[in-house]
Amino acid sequence: MDAVKLSHGATSERNQRLWALVAPRYGTLDLSHDRLHVVRVHHWALELAAAEGLDVDLAGAAGLVHDLVEIPKDHPDRSKASQRSAEAARGPLEAAGYDPMEIEQVAEAVAGSSWSAGQAPVSRLAAVLQDADRLDAIGAVGMARCFVCAQSFNRGQGLLYAPGDPLHRTDRALDDKAHAVDHFFVKLMRLAEGMHTVAGRQEAALRHATMVAFLEALGRELG
Repeated sequence: MDAVKLSHGATSERNQRLWALVAPRYGTLDLSHDRLHVVRVHHWALELAAAEGLDVDLAGAAGLVHDLVEIPKDHPDRSKASQRSAEAARGPLEAAGYDPMEIEQVAEAVAGSSWSAGQAPVSRLAAVLQDADRLDAIGAVGMARCFVCAQSFNRGQGLLYAPGDPLHRTDRALDDKAHAVDHFFVKLMRLAEGMHTVAGRQEAALRHATMVAFLEALGRELG
């Protein structure tokens, strides 16, 4: 198994200890939620927290444990994943050296940043975590994750795009369970407008443009 390390310059010693504890727990579903996803969310949690003047160490910790409990997207308990991740994070956080008040802040941010539960962030730390997680759902990496997730979710039974209308130029009902590209229109193309932080909005705009360019190229290739 390849070693996946935290390389951001602002990574704290406690973040490193925490990662050593939780890294083996990741990667049981598919490549869209592997250890590299967690490292990328950690990176952007540090970036956004610094820009917002928040505790970078706690933001990094939240990024490292935000997906600790993985529940498939088609499971009825999917909306409970963040809450369960928050609870599962308490032990590793304590072992990594976080005090009870810090553990509560991180757990609150993780539980209060879920998009599967359809809730708004409950704190500024939760807003940073949600932005960091959503940034990883858009742009080049987000598109790669979208297609990997579609393959896993559909178990090989879906299609890459809807025949006859791949870019949703008609009034047909979108179905991202059947057509992977439909997920762009169901969710991905709307994420940039919902960012909470200034730096998050700036990065999201760049990634949104990447997706627009991809869809234009796809339309050109498909004719």
